[in-house]
Amino acid sequence: MSSHYYGSRGSGAPAWYLQRVSGVVLFVVAIGHYILMHYHLDSGHTYDAVLARMQNPLYKALQLSFVVLGLYHGLSGTWNIFRDYKMPGWLRWTILGLLYLAGITFGCLGIATILSF
Repeated sequence: MSSHYYGSRGSGAPAWYLQRVSGVVLFVVAIGHYILMHYHLDSGHTYDAVLARMQNPLYKALQLSFVVLGLYHGLSGTWNIFRDYKMPGWLRWTILGLLYLAGITFGCLGIATILSF
């Protein structure tokens, strides 16, 4: 049994807290998305309807927060699952690097798509 004390710096407490906060905010954003997209009868799903909605800065902000928070929450959760396993250092860094690469790639794609409207 190891007797190392890492303090709060190595405890993962900030990541744990941010995971919970992003989950709560995502829940609220998902409800907002549902109401805007599925509750109103005039929320058409044609290209013209989406283009008209995307002209609203608040709607763009909602979609941007959905992309950024969703990616953070999902990739952070995936990394936390991998952290539970004992792996060689090179494998941990490879997985972490791939998660960062996926986050940056899909984040840029999502943000560029939203801002192109």
